[in-house]
Amino acid sequence: MTTTATTAEHAVRIRGLRKTYADVAAVDGLDLDIRAGEVFALLGPNGAGKTTTVEILEGYRDRDAGEVSVLGHDPQRPGAGWRERIGIVLQSSTGHDEITVEELVHHFAGYYPDARDPAEVVTAVGLGDKRKTRARHLSGGQRRRLDVALGILGDPDLLFLDEPTTGFDPEARREFWGLIASLADGGTTIILTTHYLDEAEHLADRVGVITAGRIVALDTPARLGGRDQEHAVLTWTEHGAVRAAQTSEPTALVTELSARFGGEVPSLTISRPTLEDVYLRLIGDSTGSTPATAQPGQHTRPSRITDEQEHMAS
Repeated sequence: MTTTATTAEHAVRIRGLRKTYADVAAVDGLDLDIRAGEVFALLGPNGAGKTTTVEILEGYRDRDAGEVSVLGHDPQRPGAGWRERIGIVLQSSTGHDEITVEELVHHFAGYYPDARDPAEVVTAVGLGDKRKTRARHLSGGQRRRLDVALGILGDPDLLFLDEPTTGFDPEARREFWGLIASLADGGTTIILTTHYLDEAEHLADRVGVITAGRIVALDTPARLGGRDQEHAVLTWTEHGAVRAAQTSEPTALVTELSARFGGEVPSLTISRPTLEDVYLRLIGDSTGSTPATAQPGQHTRPSRITDEQEHMAS
């Protein structure tokens, strides 16, 4: 498939994508558009079909049915030069421990006919002061920056990031977010998979939630699942007891309470559903589970397909 006026505005277009392993559908009629230049987060519980979908987009796995366009080409039958236009940063990388940052980036630059300047890339990912350091001496966050350096050497139009900050400490995660934001500002389309909901909220222009092989919600982080329309919950202490109320007009209620108490409202808190609250509800609705009993950070797992099945060779 070649680039057309219809696909030029989209880095990715998917219609009716389907992939099965034995009799189990990993991806079941999935439709999705990802606009050129946006940061898109694909969220879902383990076994939901994220890995299969992304591997099909990357050209590493064939589909059973449906239409897929990535940068105007079918990744199952890509045209000349297509792979040079994408960058891939896997969840983890190994090897090259005895090679310095500078040597490794220069080595990989040789794979591209028009690579970015290796020295500029090393500086861009924040490893300028580590260019002479062997890979085995880098911290986890620094090694991840090196992975990104290798992923962007070819100056890709589309960058895949698979669980990019797993195992990072909070400071390293924040630094990495700044790097990704700078790449997005430069016009790179980024597809991000992550289990960190705050990461998706901070980085993504839009979020798609996939479960049982289908997209069940698609919107900005602020509006996903009607989050922006849900009532605020106010809690306060009155006569020794905790009181709570839901309202679509929290400012008005706070004003009323302030008048009642003659000033500051004791132990006042105001909250709205977090992205994690909405996410857990969405995957619970899709799998028939009851997310209300789930604890923060726990992801409901669908019974349709396991990670092992999803990674089976077609």
